[in-house]
Amino acid sequence: MAQVENKTSLIDRIAWNIIGPVFLLAMIGLYSIYVAATGDSNVGTPLRATVMQGVWYAISIVIVIFVMQFDAEQLFRIAPYVYALGILLLIAVLFLYNREVAASTGAKSWFKLGPLTFQPSEVMKPAFILMLARIVHNHNQTYEHTVRNDWILIGRILLCLLPVAVLLKLQNDFGTMLVFFAMVGGIILVSGITWKIIIPTYGFVILLGGVVIFLVTTTVGKQFLSHFFHAYQFERINSWLSPSSSTSDSAYQLWQSMQAIGSGQIFGNGFGKISVYVPVRGSDMVYSVIGETFGFVGSVAVILIYLYLIIQMVKITFDTGNAFYSYISTGVIMMILFHVFENIGMSIDLLPLTGIPLPFISQGGSALIGNMVGIGMILSMKFHNKDYIFSTAGDF
Repeated sequence: MAQVENKTSLIDRIAWNIIGPVFLLAMIGLYSIYVAATGDSNVGTPLRATVMQGVWYAISIVIVIFVMQFDAEQLFRIAPYVYALGILLLIAVLFLYNREVAASTGAKSWFKLGPLTFQPSEVMKPAFILMLARIVHNHNQTYEHTVRNDWILIGRILLCLLPVAVLLKLQNDFGTMLVFFAMVGGIILVSGITWKIIIPTYGFVILLGGVVIFLVTTTVGKQFLSHFFHAYQFERINSWLSPSSSTSDSAYQLWQSMQAIGSGQIFGNGFGKISVYVPVRGSDMVYSVIGETFGFVGSVAVILIYLYLIIQMVKITFDTGNAFYSYISTGVIMMILFHVFENIGMSIDLLPLTGIPLPFISQGGSALIGNMVGIGMILSMKFHNKDYIFSTAGDF
């Protein structure tokens, strides 16, 4: 391996353009959690909920600092180990899952450690990104891009995805599975695979999406899908299609979220002023707090902060000029983008309800840690600012 290092001061090596928007989102998150807890006695006192989230932010900052110490070569080397650890955790949770959460949501995807709960699939996301980046980099260093070789690469990517998808299916966590599909789709796009494969493949995916929409909106289709999905998942679909007429809990949650956001109108009801009760408001439906208190202007401002963060991630990737890093950053960007798109979409009835949190804002530690590990890997790009030539002998 050869490397070239640009020596700059420690301050200049830190990507403040990434840290800035993440810090703003964290502050919005603490505010939103405090306000959400004010209107929901089920989550404890507002101060306790906010302090607990603050502790998770503090832990996440330590993790970010730790992760950004790893340069490209080290991330490359540890990828198989963190991927294997993630698989082991996904297997373990099938036997040690939180029975209370499973009874209420149908998902066997949470550990319970005393008063704390933990979702291993969240920390599996950055591990999966690392493994995909390694697979793509190894392949591109060894093979030229031909149709045959590109199909081999796709096969390797799908083999990496298969155990994760199977384990998430066994956990009944379809929403999280969609995040992994999104990350795979993004990395495939930047992997250099020929458009002779990309165009028909993504065309098929779009067609498949249309078929799924047809199935979930027709009686015959729902009967067919009932063999593959659970009743609570159909409740969420029915809530999405008709939130005002459905009597399920998810429909009530969605309808209340829409009312809360709508009540904020253009400029919101004011700092900390909420009047509409929304279940699970601190986590899944946290966007309704922003919409109700800050209105359309505040809601758009949050989206613009995410947009700025994504743009800065892309800029750092281009400045680094490292292929392996580019695959990592693509996975992280797709992970965050999908979370934002799905969470905000479900809050305003554009998409069906899933348990997808809003990055850096929603209450909870495991999702925050997973996203912050991704941020740490992005910060590593500028912190080390090296170009690597990997030796792939013996790899895959």
